[in-house]
Amino acid sequence: MNNHPADYQKAIEFHGHCCPGLTIGYLAAKAALAQLKVERAADEELVAIVESDGCGIDAIQVLLGCTIGKGNLIYKDYGKQAYTIGNRSTGEAVRIVVMAGSMVPLTAEQEAIKSAVFSGQATPEQEECWRRLQSERTGRLLAAPAEDLFRIQKVELKLPSEAKIFNSVICECCGEKVMESRARLQNGKIACLACTEEYSRGW
Repeated sequence: MNNHPADYQKAIEFHGHCCPGLTIGYLAAKAALAQLKVERAADEELVAIVESDGCGIDAIQVLLGCTIGKGNLIYKDYGKQAYTIGNRSTGEAVRIVVMAGSMVPLTAEQEAIKSAVFSGQATPEQEECWRRLQSERTGRLLAAPAEDLFRIQKVELKLPSEAKIFNSVICECCGEKVMESRARLQNGKIACLACTEEYSRGW
């Protein structure tokens, strides 16, 4: 048994394992809830804009109730550990960014162990060492004050409209259904994006 908080354990179970990346997302989600003085969204009350596709996003989904399927999780491929959370009922929003230096960098030896583990070439001893290291790093994160990990600021955010349900049409190339708003015309026929040839002149 472990002594993780129940919401953290749910995030671990959803993600599949415990790691520093998931922990960062968990702590960012907790900070957002505290800043906005809200609870987990039952439906689309909260909107999350995330700027990477890392492990932390799974904690955002679990703790905030923001998901792709509900239309209140928006992914921007900026490669940043940054999370903007907005509250539809108040219009308030907060941006939470992981600060440089908040994580202790791995030593050269630890990097070598990480490479061995991720390549599938690790010895049992290296795997155990990596598990211990990840547990230690996670523990340090959980014990740190939010202000030591994140830059947290209230921001102005134009909240996107709630998710819409669109009519479907049939792609005349592959025969599959596609939402009307994503269909194109190609040589006079309805085509889905996967069947549409891109036209580009290099710009």
